[in-house]
This record gives sequence, structure tokens and C-alpha cells, in this order.
Amino acid sequence: MGKINVLSFAVANLIAAGEVVDRPASVIKELLENAIDSGADRITVEIQNGGVTFMRVSDNGCGIEPEDLPVAIRRHATSKIRDAEDLDGIVTLGFRGEALAAIASVSHMRIISKTADAETGAMLDSLGGEILGVYERAASNGTTVIVEDLFANVPARRKFLKKDVTEATAICAAVEKIALSKPNIAFKLIVDGNIRLETVGDGNLRNAVYSIFGREFASKLIAVESEGEGISVSGFIGRSDNVRPNRNYQNFFINGRYVKSKTACAAIEQAYTSYIPPEKFPCCVLYINVNPATVDVNVHPAKLEVKFSNEKLVFEAIYYAVRNALEENKTRPDFNVSQTQKSAGGFSGRVSDMRVPVGDTRAESLKKRQLEADLCSVSEPPKGASADKFVHMTAEEYAREYVGANATDTAKAASKQEEKQEQKQEQRHSEVKAEESPISREIERVEHSVSQYSTDGGNAPAEQGAAEPIRNEAVREAPQATKSLSYRIVGELFNSYVVVELGEKMLLIDKHAAHERVIFERLKAGMRDKQHASQLLMLPIEVMMTTDEVAVLSEYRAEIEAVGFDFTCGRNTVSVSAVPEGISLDAVADMLAIIAERIMSNTGTAMLTRDIIFEKALYQASCKAAIKAGREYPPEYVAWLVDKLMELPDITFCPHGRPVAMELSKKKIDHQFERT
Repeated sequence: MGKINVLSFAVANLIAAGEVVDRPASVIKELLENAIDSGADRITVEIQNGGVTFMRVSDNGCGIEPEDLPVAIRRHATSKIRDAEDLDGIVTLGFRGEALAAIASVSHMRIISKTADAETGAMLDSLGGEILGVYERAASNGTTVIVEDLFANVPARRKFLKKDVTEATAICAAVEKIALSKPNIAFKLIVDGNIRLETVGDGNLRNAVYSIFGREFASKLIAVESEGEGISVSGFIGRSDNVRPNRNYQNFFINGRYVKSKTACAAIEQAYTSYIPPEKFPCCVLYINVNPATVDVNVHPAKLEVKFSNEKLVFEAIYYAVRNALEENKTRPDFNVSQTQKSAGGFSGRVSDMRVPVGDTRAESLKKRQLEADLCSVSEPPKGASADKFVHMTAEEYAREYVGANATDTAKAASKQEEKQEQKQEQRHSEVKAEESPISREIERVEHSVSQYSTDGGNAPAEQGAAEPIRNEAVREAPQATKSLSYRIVGELFNSYVVVELGEKMLLIDKHAAHERVIFERLKAGMRDKQHASQLLMLPIEVMMTTDEVAVLSEYRAEIEAVGFDFTCGRNTVSVSAVPEGISLDAVADMLAIIAERIMSNTGTAMLTRDIIFEKALYQASCKAAIKAGREYPPEYVAWLVDKLMELPDITFCPHGRPVAMELSKKKIDHQFERT
């Protein structure tokens, strides 16, 4: 007797349902995609108990004819495609014809629908995939799908569901992604009777981002707009001060469909090189529009993965669109003057309530600040003190009567600890002589130009001569791009931060970070002028490579030699006889391996990889050459640095991702001092 069984239709449906529907969030996703394909501009989602017991999705789309309702819940029944050729140019979100059949097979489902030209609507009632009946009933234009008792007939799958709050969170995430993909549609999400999410549907992406992620996130975005070679990239990316420890805030939409793309992730993360710390990830809401014939969305039933016919083009389109937007951005981060919360262990009152004399030494000031915090954190007067006396008590009186000597000891200990940390930081930033190379020679040239600023006139008007020392009353003209504005260098704080008055705002400049970025940009410009230069080696370097890596290097030989390499390929080795100028010999093997790996994985070209590796070397070198925080430099140095910063308003972050300068408007300062 044969051992191969032909499964019944019901069992096959249950198996297929597991590929499409694994939790309530996947049900909502499929129903929302159908609603969008129907042409709706208003969609409402309502769930109860994490969607396990009740889900409802209503839209005002085209509706379904009564005779099509029984067909709609059959497997592979769809109105999106007709034959195999249609798969080459899919423009709708749904097309497989499996969603409604899968949902119906594991739940009690009702579909209520009405077309615009029909007098009445119709309702289909099904249980476990079996149609109980189709009835005429009153309905508004559009479709409403109600799903109850999910997985009631598959208890083994139901027991693997998470807690209701976890499933509700997953549904919220799914609705958010789809709402971002269609800012022209108004979405509303109701969870257990409470409105969790609502978008206006006015077509403005920034408004949709504001509704989903909030005001602070939306205020730290950079617009992206680029088009070329049949690929357009648009949307928003996060500024360098809007980064996250994971990729959860990276949202990519290919032809309006939310997808997870390794190519897109690699492109945006490499574009942020030298703009954010290496352990952080950028945020984005990016739309990538390509010819539907060049992308395959029929990779997985969940439709979260896609394949491109030419991933290199997509990678480069995203990379250069993001990179150009970052380089053109001139927005500096705001100086945060928000109140410190009690939960952070600090003072919870207004800044103006901290009565610290300006002339105090650091240790004395620290002690008094600690006492102020202690005093203000007490909600009731201590025993023996009247309320009136307690309200008007100063920090010194409070410490003398109720705190004791421990407060002074604590302040002194904290002051000593702070001094030790500053000494360690200064030691870490001690000068390290750069190695002899084109990079080190360029650094020496930059340092020499800085030291000669007051005499060579290279960065100052000829009639000005030597730069004047920094004085509070000195007003300077911002050069070039901001020449119409005048600014005043007020002075320095802690030999680390330069205070500049610029119109109706104050700039607080980190002089080390600013100088580091200025040198970095100058080094990059110099390296770009020599991007094809090579240095010949007296003895070739033998690099061990895998067979695949050797094949890739051989195939893309012309492109790699344009970078500056010269090599011959063996079976499992590559013999390198010339390398790009400025590359140390120790880095050759790693650089070739990275180039081969990125070409194989479609995450970059040889030229792009070379540029990224160069950048990493350059910003390490520029850090060594920059002036150091905590050290005193002649006023001419600082004046030159501020001038350069005004010449290059797009310099907002150092190569390590730290802010170069922060802005604080006069309006915010007035508000902190309660001026009206």
C-alpha cells in the first residue's frame, strides 16, 4: 500500500494559512492591503484583546459585488492579476489571492460590502472556511471585514500567541508601517475602545510622520529627493542627532510597499559614515520607486522581501541620495534647556530656582548645587521647622540645620572625582605624531596654515593683517555664505567651548569637534584630487583569497584598478604590485576582501568602498591633528576656527558623529528667565 497521501482541501488550507497568517498582526496587514487596493481614502481598524477575539477593518473603497463574495475566500482567487505575464509588473499590494482564504480557514469571518452603484449591500458569513450564507443587508459604500475567534479551530497555533498587549503592539507597528506608506489615506486605529493612532490623510508625509512618531522625531528630519537611471528616492532621513541603537526606525517602501531590504539598509548606513557614531543606526522613511518589471515582490507569502534585477543601481541611488542630503544639511542641533527630571536623580524645579552665585569656585558651586537639589526635593518641612521658615530657607541654612557636614564632604569628593576624570580625558587626547604618509603630510600642512593664520593672510582679508584677539566687544563679519550676518565672539568656556553671538541666537561651539571636521573636509578634498594615484611596491604582496573572491576581483578588474590597485590573480591568491596612495600595507588584504565581499553582496562598488575606507582613515587622522579641548590656544586660532565654521555652514557634526555647535535662540533664553 502506498505511503503518499493526498491531503484534503481543508487540511491544505490550514497549512497554507500558516504561511500567510501567523498572528493577528498579519491578518490586519493583509486586510489593510486589500483596503488600499480598493481605492479607499479612509480606513479604520478596530481590535479587542490583542485582535485574538475581535478585529474589524472598514474602508470606503470600491466594494465587492454580491456574486464575488463566495469566490473571494477561495484560494488563489484575486482581481489583481489574470495570467503569468501580470507578475512581471505588479503595482498592487495584494496579488496572490491567499489572504482571505487563509483568514477564513482559521476564524469566524464576515465580509460586509457595497459598491457605489448598488442599492443595498451584502454580507458573507463563514466559519472555519465553510460558507454559512450570503445575505442582503444595509451597508455604506466600501467593505468591512470582521474577524473573530482567531485560531479557534487550531488550538495548537493559538497557544503560541503572545499576551494581548504584545499582539496589540505588533498590530500597531503593522498599521504604522502601512500608514507611512500611504500618507494620502486617513488611518484610524482603535484598541479596546481607545484611539491609538490617527492620521489626517492629506498626502503630506511629514504630517504622517508627526502623527506616528511624534513632534520631536519629526523636527529632526532631512528631506531627500533624488532621481536618476529610472530610480527615484524621496522621503526623510534622520539628522545626525536623530539616531537609534537598532534598525527599528528604518522604513523602506519599494513602489509603495513596506519591505525589509538588506541592500537599502547597507546603502543608508554606509552613507552615514563619518556622520554618526559607529554603534548607532540612522532613521529614515524612504520611498524607492523603480520600474515594476525590475523588482520581484513574489518572493515570500508575507511579501516583506523583494529582489532587484540590478541591486547595484538601487544601492547607489539610495547611497548618493542620502549622502547628498546629509552634505547639504545646515541645521545645527538645538541646545537642550529642558528641565532635569527627578527620575534622573537631578533637580526637578526651574533653572531660575537654582540660586548659585556666579563668582563661586567650582567646588563651592558644586556643593551649593547639591544642597539646592536636596532642599528642593523635600516636599515637607523637617520636624521643628515652620512652613514659612522652610519656604524662605537658603541652601546654606538648610545644610547647616538639617544636612550637616556630610554634604560638604560629598561635594568635595564629587569635585575631586570630576578633576580626575578631566585629567584622564586630557591624557587620552595627548598629541600623537602622525605616521609619514600623504595623510600626515596634509595634516602638517593644515596645522602650519593654522599657526601662520595671523601672518600669511590666507584665511583673512589682506587689509586686516593679523587676527585680533578675542574681545567681547569685537564684531566680525561672517565670510562668504553668511556674509550678510555679523557675529561676535563672546569668549571661551573651560578652554573647550566657544560662545558666539549670531543674530538672534547664540552658538556654543566645541572647538575640537569643529576643527576636526574642518581638517577632515580639507583632507577629503585633497584626496579626491588624487583619487587615481597609486604607489608601486618594491615587492608584491601576496593576499590569500577564496575562489569566489578571486573570481569577483578578476571580473571587476577594470573598476578595482581605477581605484589605484594593480594585481594579478592566482588560484587562491592575489598578487598586489600597486596600492592606492595613502593606504598602509597592513590594510591591503582587508581592503581587497571588503571590496570583494561588497561586490558579491551588492552593497557597493570598489570605488565607493575605497572612499568609505579612506574616510575612516581620514577622520582618525584629523582627530589627531585638531586642537584639543581643555587647552588654551591663542585667540587667533579660535577666531580662524569660527571664521571657517561660518564659511561652511553645512559643518554640523564631527566625523565621529558629535555635534560641532549647538544653537540657543534669544527667545528660549528669555523664556528660561521668564521674560515676556
